[in-house]
Amino acid sequence: MSVLLTLLAALIASGACAYHRTSLRTWAIATVAATLVVGLLAHAPVTMAILLVIELAVAVPLLLVDFRRRQISAPLLKLFAKVTPKLSDTEQTALEAGTVGFEGELFSGKPDWHELLKQPRPELSVEEQAFLDGPVEELCAMIDDWQITHELADLPPAVWEFVKKNRFFGMIIPKQYGGLQFSALAHSAVLQKLSTVSATLSSTVAVPNSLGPAELLLHYGSDEQKNHYLPRLAVGEEIPCFALTGPYAGSDATSIPDYGIVCKQVVDGVETLGIRLTFDKRYITLAPIATVVGLAFRMYDPEHLLGDKDDLGITLALLPRSTPGLEIGRRHFPLNIPFQNGPIHGKDVFAPLSTLIGGPQMAGHGWRMLVECLSVGRAISLPSNATGAMRGSAAATGAYARMRKQFGLAIARFEGVEEALARIGGLTYATAALSRATAAAVDRGEKPSVPSAIAKYHATEWARQVASDTMDVHGGKAVQLGPKNYAGRGWSSVPIAITVEGANIMTRSLMIFGQGAIRCHPYVLKEMQALSIADYGERLKSFDRALFGHIGFGFSNAVRSFAMGVSGSRLGDSAGDAYTRRYYRKLNRYSAALALCADVFMGVLGGKLKFKEKLSARLGDVLSYLYIASSMLKRYEDTGRPEADRPFLAWGFHECMWLTQNALDGAIRNFPVRPVAWLLRALVFPFGRREVPPSDRLGRRVAALLTAPNEARARLTEWVYLTPSANNTVGRMNALLPDVIAAEPVERKFGKAQKAGQFKAHDYLGQLGEAVQAGVISQAEFDLLERVRKGVFEFISVDDFDPSELGAASARDGKGKLADAA
Repeated sequence: MSVLLTLLAALIASGACAYHRTSLRTWAIATVAATLVVGLLAHAPVTMAILLVIELAVAVPLLLVDFRRRQISAPLLKLFAKVTPKLSDTEQTALEAGTVGFEGELFSGKPDWHELLKQPRPELSVEEQAFLDGPVEELCAMIDDWQITHELADLPPAVWEFVKKNRFFGMIIPKQYGGLQFSALAHSAVLQKLSTVSATLSSTVAVPNSLGPAELLLHYGSDEQKNHYLPRLAVGEEIPCFALTGPYAGSDATSIPDYGIVCKQVVDGVETLGIRLTFDKRYITLAPIATVVGLAFRMYDPEHLLGDKDDLGITLALLPRSTPGLEIGRRHFPLNIPFQNGPIHGKDVFAPLSTLIGGPQMAGHGWRMLVECLSVGRAISLPSNATGAMRGSAAATGAYARMRKQFGLAIARFEGVEEALARIGGLTYATAALSRATAAAVDRGEKPSVPSAIAKYHATEWARQVASDTMDVHGGKAVQLGPKNYAGRGWSSVPIAITVEGANIMTRSLMIFGQGAIRCHPYVLKEMQALSIADYGERLKSFDRALFGHIGFGFSNAVRSFAMGVSGSRLGDSAGDAYTRRYYRKLNRYSAALALCADVFMGVLGGKLKFKEKLSARLGDVLSYLYIASSMLKRYEDTGRPEADRPFLAWGFHECMWLTQNALDGAIRNFPVRPVAWLLRALVFPFGRREVPPSDRLGRRVAALLTAPNEARARLTEWVYLTPSANNTVGRMNALLPDVIAAEPVERKFGKAQKAGQFKAHDYLGQLGEAVQAGVISQAEFDLLERVRKGVFEFISVDDFDPSELGAASARDGKGKLADAA
């Protein structure tokens, strides 16, 4: 027993130091002291002596820094240099392009929650709110999405004019150039509101304010280029597009075959130094109507007119539409969502060097320019459009499920529908928090490369799930296209967002963990950077410091993961209130588990992990769900910890933890080195997998919030166009919802009399009249039921068409009828 006590004391002391991340010296002193004290008290001199010898044999060489560097770190430095895969220039550029925000804390295994909670609350300025309440509201009122998607396959001329006049294309352009200079939060809010009325409109407005000429000019353009283009872009005098993707280079943008050769050519009688461009691009949004084309290509200088290099690398240029040889104007037709999108071609197109963004000195810097701007633009555009669509679906589906009746009950009462409503509410809350967090990061001056990938992937994937649930709840109402259908086009648009700006499969399997593991890890990037230090002494010193910090970090995460797993996430510092404190502790546990698994996977597999995409994807999922859960907690704090929002928060949080557990389990279960996997499972899941998905009871509470007016629902549907105008079915439906709820007890009273056979009339209104005469309901109740019946009928109705109305416009004759095929 005395032997066991002495050994246990040494382990506890060592584990406590690892858990709290004390210094190496503190660990040595605490472990030796614990062994001495307990060994003497327990009368176990032999065990104490053996343990002391082992402890000192480990501690002394590590504490003698010069000895440690020469005898331990130096050989490991040589080994590390051999096994570490060399990063390509494009990978190095991508890693250096972004900044690290709170996602770095999640990779630390010990997040500092006060760092998260002290971040300023995102708020719109008075000017930005006025724009939402004014021009954005007016624009939404102008939209007839059936006209856009079916009749015109374009925005109406009046909408184009309004968008340009009110500088919707200039939200990111500074006021000195005539733009609106809005915050990222306002930019997101505008896109969210527009996406609730038309995916075509929101896409059209998003692109000029995302990765494109304006963003690139702001960061890299010359003063002459800024002064010429930005004022014109702000007011829509110039319509921009950016051409990157081609038939042979999609997600692998660095492999673009489009090229430009530096040459001289006589232009207007003057010999001009420029580039002869050949390119074939497709999927370019706004291309058919663009007046200025941003072009990515690989630049070559075989005659060395600019310097000694032949291959200058990826370069960006701005070409006016009038450039001779530039072929532009035909359209793609992306899934019946007719935002302007099409191909761009050119062969031997000459452009002077002044067309290069930033001038000749920026030749070859195009990839860095792209990834730096993408980390900002991707954080806003697609997440915002997805969030707006989800919020609109929550408002529409919640109201519809309360109005639509089957078997004498509102379909919201059926548990199958309730389950779908719970997903809609919970995922919308989580996604709204996520898009808010990434916008806030941009407003703090960050370039959130990892969070933007998380937001792009998960916002669009969850939008797909919400769109699917929306279609299921609406049934045939959502299937029959026409002016009355507000859900069908949203369902059609889902794959577009999933495909663009980095296909989701690639984003998940290559980008999130691939960038996060190196950018966010506190030591990996430092170890890799140490290899590039020219002076050997400095290289060894830097590597030694990072290496032993990394080793201590790994031991700490192993202990923390195991201890918090054993305790059921009840240990450790926390934040929040009495309700959310347990959530923060659970995130602490899985943060340590992520850090531990990431270290083990990288340490054991090395460069091979780069090709184990399914393992990387699962670890990326863990980072993503931790980030999303953190965003929800931050939103809960920023909104004043509203008790009414707790069902949304709880559903979203438990879903994230359930998915986190599954991702960790999948990564460990598929880890190829089985003994290591067994050890990881014991450390991460000491009592097995204990997380469960959101309960049915919790889902019922979320569904109840979606199907009745309340403050939580109002916050969830913020920035949804709900004005009950003639063109806004969802707005009118939500306006009727209070009457629908008020009518329910009257309907029950009326239905009871109906079942008792008190009425002779067969039609509904006739029976209502008899009910008033019999004193079953009052005249006011009659008016309420009549009004609700009429309103609900409008919202459950679907469209039908004369066959001639369904032909494509290009196949019609002048009278609107299908032309004779002969």
